[in-house]
Amino acid sequence: MARFKKVAVLMGGPSTEWEVSIRSGTAVAEGLRQAGYQVEPVSFRDRSPRLPSGIEAVFIALHGEFGEDGQVQAYLRARGVPYTGSGPESSAISFDKLRCKKVLEGAKIPTPAWEVLHAGQARTLPLPVVTKPPRQGSSFGIGQAHVEAEFPQALAGSLAYDTEVLVEAFVPGHELTVGLVDGEALPVIEIVPNGGFYGFEQKYTKGATRYDVPAAIGGERTARCRELARKTFQALDCRGLGRVDFRMTPEGELFVLEMNTIPGFTETSLLPKAAAAAGIGFSALCARIMETAAV
Repeated sequence: MARFKKVAVLMGGPSTEWEVSIRSGTAVAEGLRQAGYQVEPVSFRDRSPRLPSGIEAVFIALHGEFGEDGQVQAYLRARGVPYTGSGPESSAISFDKLRCKKVLEGAKIPTPAWEVLHAGQARTLPLPVVTKPPRQGSSFGIGQAHVEAEFPQALAGSLAYDTEVLVEAFVPGHELTVGLVDGEALPVIEIVPNGGFYGFEQKYTKGATRYDVPAAIGGERTARCRELARKTFQALDCRGLGRVDFRMTPEGELFVLEMNTIPGFTETSLLPKAAAAAGIGFSALCARIMETAAV
C-alpha cells in the first residue's frame, strides 16, 4: 500500500542545470503516473516553488544549486512537507566538494589527493590533475591538465563558475559509479566515454558514452566498490537515493570522487540503468524512491 497518493515533482530551479532537471522531472512524473500516483509537475526558475494544494509529498528532481545544496530541503522541511532524498545538512555537505572531501578523509574513505586554489595561487600537486568548481554538477566547469600548458585554461574554466577551485590528482584507469536506493547498492556501472573524457556532452548526448552494467571488473573489485559506496552514503548521512562516483586504477585501487544526492533521471542517466540491471523498472524505481520521502 502506497504511503502517498497525490505528489508533486519539483523540476527546473535557478541553477545552471535547469534543462537537465526538466528532463529528469518530466521522466519521473511519467514514471510515477504509471505507478498509480496523482502527479503534479511543478516547474519553476526562482527559489520559491509553489506547491499545489493537497500535495502529500514531493519528489525532488532538481539538480545543482538550490536543489542539491540543501536549500529546497530546508524549504520543504520548514513547511512540514515530506520530500525524497537527503536532508538539508547532508545535501549541503555532499554538494560542496570541499566539505565532502573532508568527510571522506575523516571516515578513512580513499579519495584522490587534492588542494584548493584561488585565482593567482600556484598549484602544488603534480600533473596530471583535474580542476573542478566546488559547487557545480553535470560536469560544468571541469577541466583536465596532463601537461603544464593545459593547466591555465583548465583552471580558468573552473574559476568561471566559482571563486575557488578544487584541484584533484587525476587517477588513471576506470570510471565507475554505484547507485543506491534506500540504502541498497545497485550494480556497478563502468563509464567509457568516447574520447576518454566524461564531460557534459558525453553525459547527455545519446551514443557519446558506453555504459557497461554490470561492470566487468571482477567479483572482488565489484564487492569493494559497492561496500565503499554504502560507507560513503552512511558517512555523509544520506537517505533515500544517491550515486557515488569512483576512479579505479588498472591495479584495482579505488578512489571515491563524490556523492550525488539527486542523480539524474534522463534517458542517459546512470541510476535508472543500474536499477534496470537489478531488475527494477523505471516506474518501480520512481515509486520506491517516492515511498522513502520524509520531512
